[in-house]
Amino acid sequence: MTKVLIVDDEDAISTLLTFNLQQEGFETVTANNGATALKIIESDSLDCILLDLMLPGMDGLSVLKKMQQETIETPVIIITAKSQEVDRILGLELGADDYISKPFSPREVIARINAVLRRHQKSAQSTPLNKLTFGDLTINLSQHVVTVKNQLIDLTPKEYELLVYFAENKQQVLSRQQLLQHVWDVDTDLDSRMVDIQISHLRDKLKQPAPNQNWIKTVRGFGYQFGMESL
Repeated sequence: MTKVLIVDDEDAISTLLTFNLQQEGFETVTANNGATALKIIESDSLDCILLDLMLPGMDGLSVLKKMQQETIETPVIIITAKSQEVDRILGLELGADDYISKPFSPREVIARINAVLRRHQKSAQSTPLNKLTFGDLTINLSQHVVTVKNQLIDLTPKEYELLVYFAENKQQVLSRQQLLQHVWDVDTDLDSRMVDIQISHLRDKLKQPAPNQNWIKTVRGFGYQFGMESL
């Protein structure tokens, strides 16, 4: 049974999510603060985490930082208020797989969980043995390692997944909608801002060892294209 940790200090939200997830056949466990959530994350076998960012004591961003330090790769969907755009961006930078803004419908949450689980299942079932190389950029698909000029690039799981999709579709112009469908498994353009944010962070990381090279080009009015381009 799929096990989901619900981390929220509002009892009404935790109760609502618990009821609806259990109705869909999920097993649930709850925490109302970051410290308790982290203990569960470190000791329990979880399939997905719903993590509110505004928590008493240790907040959601601190939980994500600790998970990143301990290389805990359990999928995380962060829960934010609409006004928390900066925190949402930081959450994605720290490795969150998706986000959902309050107020939300339980059906939307369940759809997001299923989408995240499908992506991780595909990743776990994929055992490629080859490498993709584009000039100074190398993607080791079997080890999930990316290097530029032999320097290791520290990518979040979502940034890595995005880069691999670009590399596997090199020279093709990919729309935000295509990226949402194939990388986020979401059939809507409501989250197109998330695509731009992730691509911006990915570009910045790739350029650190090679500031004069750009692998992801913006095609104005259409989307993005992956390939070699000198700046």
